[in-house]
Amino acid sequence: MTVVLSSLEQKTSLIPGARSALSTEEYFVNMGPQHPSTHGVLRLLLKLDGETIREVIPVLGYIHRGIEKIGEHQTYKQFVHLTDRMDYLSAVMNNWAVALTVEKAAGIETTPRIDYVRTIVSELERISSHLLWWGVFAMDLGAITPFLYGFRDREMITDILEETIGARLTMNYIQPGGLMFDIHPDFVKRVKALLPYLKAKIEEYDELVSGNVIIQQRTRDVGVLDGKTALAYGTTGPALRASGVAWDLRRTDPYGAYDKVQFAVAVGERGDCWDRYWVRVEEMRQSIRIIEQLIDGIPEGKYTTIKPAAKIRLPAGRHYGQVETARGVLGCTVVSTGGETPYRIHMRSPSFNNLWCLTRMAPGGRIADLVAMISTLDFVVPDMDR
Repeated sequence: MTVVLSSLEQKTSLIPGARSALSTEEYFVNMGPQHPSTHGVLRLLLKLDGETIREVIPVLGYIHRGIEKIGEHQTYKQFVHLTDRMDYLSAVMNNWAVALTVEKAAGIETTPRIDYVRTIVSELERISSHLLWWGVFAMDLGAITPFLYGFRDREMITDILEETIGARLTMNYIQPGGLMFDIHPDFVKRVKALLPYLKAKIEEYDELVSGNVIIQQRTRDVGVLDGKTALAYGTTGPALRASGVAWDLRRTDPYGAYDKVQFAVAVGERGDCWDRYWVRVEEMRQSIRIIEQLIDGIPEGKYTTIKPAAKIRLPAGRHYGQVETARGVLGCTVVSTGGETPYRIHMRSPSFNNLWCLTRMAPGGRIADLVAMISTLDFVVPDMDR
């Protein structure tokens, strides 16, 4: 695939052409950076012909915080807390990406208890993220009630995580070598009580939203992204699997306790907005299935294998680790010179790559279709604009 670089000024310069009685005039409209449907401080510059989209030009930088540059002056354990400020709906999984990279590079071992707890907490957070997405997706398309239902049920997961972790959103829990603290004594009991409730609620969601004729018409054959194009753009997560590509790191490159459980990878057929919706709903069912297989068998043992004040030095060179977050593959690249801080650290965020799919799927659609496309790609803007 050929990449052509051009400036924003070049992209927005209309080329004068021959005019006729039937010709139309294209114009530019800003969607964002302060717009509810962009799910954050994201600016999309739309080239329109009437209400038909001719081109989408994403413009980033409105919430950039220099997280990776700050990381060059932090120890490896100190950097972890910055990651939960990226995709704050996958905070624990973001922590895990850094911890996994450091552990692989430094040869730090974990215990079975650590692996089980990390996996369970991550799957709880995946469900929590998808519940929020489900409610916001419906609201984007005009339905208010699902938004209230999604937040109601998400709060139950958040309460359980808060009891162990002490935070409700930017959770800093997984650390190199283990966990910040052991799970709360009521953790297992509360999780086991929650799972049957969530199972029933997901069926209710299907009845309320999935079969709704308006939802069907707004998502079927809208925002089609085929598997080949998705791979070319580096798409990962539900957006990639909805395009028919069965790539899930939990299955293809298992970590934690994922090699000890059975679950199905949800895969779509057409890669439209409906498939992206269906994949996430099915992933909630599969996350419940994963937790059910682990929750009664959490091994005894240590919740950390290194001392809290231990100094971590990575061997000189380039190191990489990756995990499957709720939005896709989060990769962590560390360049070390052998000291306690990285020479360079880079986070490969799933939202950034997934964003550019809009430039292929949106042209030819309408503005209202773009709202559905953005929603089913499920961006978290601080994840792409670090």
